[in-house]
Amino acid sequence: MFDTKTVSLEWGGKTLTLETGRIARQADGAVLATYGETVVLCAVTAAKSVREGQDFFPLTVHYQEKFAAAGRIPGGFFKREGRATEKETLTSRLIDRPVRPLFPEGFYNEINVIAQVLSYDGETEPDIVAMIAASAALTISGVPFMGPIGAARVGFRNGEYELNPSIDSALDEEGRLDLVVAATQDAVMMVESEAKELTEEEMLGAVMFAHEESKKVIAAIVDLAEQAANEPWEIDTSDDTSAIKEKLRGIVGEDIAAAYKLTDKSARSDALNEARAKAKEAFAEEEPQTQMVANKAVKKLEAEIVRGAILKDGQRIDGRKLDQVRPIEAMVGLLPRTHGSALFTRGETQAICTTTLGTKDAEQMIDGLEGLSYNHFMLHYNFPPYSVGEVGRFGFTGRREIGHGKLAWRALHPVLPAHEDFPYTIRVLSDITESNGSSSMATVCGGCLSMMDAGVPIERPVSGIAMGLILEGDEFAVLSDILGDEDHLGDMDFKVAGSESGITSLQMDIKVAGITKEIMAQALEQAKAGRAHILGEMNKALGSARTDVSKHAPRIETMQIDKSKIRDVIGTGGKVIREIVAETGAKVDIDDEGVIKISSSDLDQIEAAKKWIEGIVEEAEVGKIYTGKVVNIVDFGAFVNFMGGKDGLVHVSEMKNERVEKPTDVVSEGQEVKVKVLEIDNRGKVRLSMRVVDQETGEELEDTRPPREPREPRGDRGDRRGPRGNRDRGRGGDRGGRRGGRDDGGKDEGGAAHMPDFLKD
Repeated sequence: MFDTKTVSLEWGGKTLTLETGRIARQADGAVLATYGETVVLCAVTAAKSVREGQDFFPLTVHYQEKFAAAGRIPGGFFKREGRATEKETLTSRLIDRPVRPLFPEGFYNEINVIAQVLSYDGETEPDIVAMIAASAALTISGVPFMGPIGAARVGFRNGEYELNPSIDSALDEEGRLDLVVAATQDAVMMVESEAKELTEEEMLGAVMFAHEESKKVIAAIVDLAEQAANEPWEIDTSDDTSAIKEKLRGIVGEDIAAAYKLTDKSARSDALNEARAKAKEAFAEEEPQTQMVANKAVKKLEAEIVRGAILKDGQRIDGRKLDQVRPIEAMVGLLPRTHGSALFTRGETQAICTTTLGTKDAEQMIDGLEGLSYNHFMLHYNFPPYSVGEVGRFGFTGRREIGHGKLAWRALHPVLPAHEDFPYTIRVLSDITESNGSSSMATVCGGCLSMMDAGVPIERPVSGIAMGLILEGDEFAVLSDILGDEDHLGDMDFKVAGSESGITSLQMDIKVAGITKEIMAQALEQAKAGRAHILGEMNKALGSARTDVSKHAPRIETMQIDKSKIRDVIGTGGKVIREIVAETGAKVDIDDEGVIKISSSDLDQIEAAKKWIEGIVEEAEVGKIYTGKVVNIVDFGAFVNFMGGKDGLVHVSEMKNERVEKPTDVVSEGQEVKVKVLEIDNRGKVRLSMRVVDQETGEELEDTRPPREPREPRGDRGDRRGPRGNRDRGRGGDRGGRRGGRDDGGKDEGGAAHMPDFLKD
């Protein structure tokens, strides 16, 4: 019934299997990829014709994680998969970025790539499996895809590279790298990484290691395609713009060249718009199809002029040298009420970054295949339309915003202090106010400064730079700190962030069929010099983190208690901890290991809560003096709460050195008193004294009362019940005798039975 084709290979200690022909047979291409026990289905469908007026390539990639894959039921009200999570969005971009450049120019048929995680083993990360499945599905679909690509994750531990570690193990205590690479047989197409300050040589070695491992996957995909690929599409790849382009060169060529010599972005944009309008007017009488071709030809003409000037003369759009960074201005403390703020400007790119410090209850809860997890460091990136002088939708968080924010997050995360040492939830917000290239790297620089301004004790400052590439045959030029136009008209967007000790994040996107090791090595070295220059400019604003957090930020103090005392601090149904919060005003969080975090913007509230908790968990010490509060008065004395949840009895005889008729003559409920612990019996009952403590100063007084005679030990009472036949209590004899023996104003043995044994004299 099924014409199933399968290929397998041993890869990274597990079996990778690619299968087609059994599932989703009506799609143009469908592949079921299995690695370990993680299974991803990817289906590709393509429109057979181009929509009228279409002048761009409408490729859409959707990656989705099914909760059933991990044996979980989704949270929320509807209990089903909803809008894409941040991880799903980032993985969709991870698939899109390396495959998009591998379609021929002028191919405008709509294509959908849908990858769904059907099984997750908790160890094998599904993103790499999804990338491989998408590459295989595109390769066998018949669409004009100039692949396949392979993909691999690389870790770095103890000087050795690891293939496909889990994300958690890649960056554990010993792991120093989480790198994802996509590549064709000949060249690297895409890099995404987070690293713990790796050198340029270590990072380049990791990329090359991933490329070699990717080639094994490419061979398997080619093997599958040889068995099951559809007939390739017949497409017209002829260049129909060359004649029109030459005509346009004579009309607006000089205007475009002059426009790109203007260093101011606004002036350059106005001049280019005039040239484009002039070109459009020249073809106003032509057919709509010819007009669309002319618009494309103008863009090609612009690219030729800019790229030619850079390669031939080393002349960039704004007049800089190839390795020169734009002027930088950085300042901190821009906003008075934020916990930390910075304004970072590099050329015509600018970001306002703020840092907010919160408590544990501000952590982000993430519900994914791995189960519930909590994130205490967040970085959010916003790109309003006014930053590029345009109108448009405001407040919408698109894939680009999520991707740029995650890149900056990866750059800053490796230098954060351990959460145990700095127990805050940290949120960095970047609002781009001007943009002309590399706003994500401005976010890295501004975000770092704002955290330092907020008092986050980062290990070392981090800066970031975006590199570009112009590649024509064997001739190439690497550009430092690229402009927006250099990004659009160039062949590479290569972003590097790191400290003076090494790289913390590397992201690379290629618009051509890949770059060589030589180009990448030069880009890394040039980026290193650029990062050092930017760090120097940042140090002028703030050289290191402030020694204390902002006065507007909550203070957090951490204390450790014995796990056996957790129940005492929480109380039945949370009664005790709620009382502490209500009375002191501080927030109190306690985990299963007995770590307590007390937070408040008022240090007195923190101290009050801390003392309360210490009183609960502390063991009373005989002979020590405490300050307590009278909580209950009885006939024979007063109960005093003297350390958190502990009460002790001050017998009436221990209130003063003189005879006291009634406890109320000396104390009242709620009164603060100084007490000394006299005795703790084997049941934990505490006997206190007020008379040996100066109630004004809390100093111990000399005990002038003669010591009591030691009490005779109680003898064996025998069987108090006795034989049933000898229980002749009479109607009132024995009971009445006890009642008749009162000589203490109504206090008898029955009353004394409610007192501790050491008070029954």
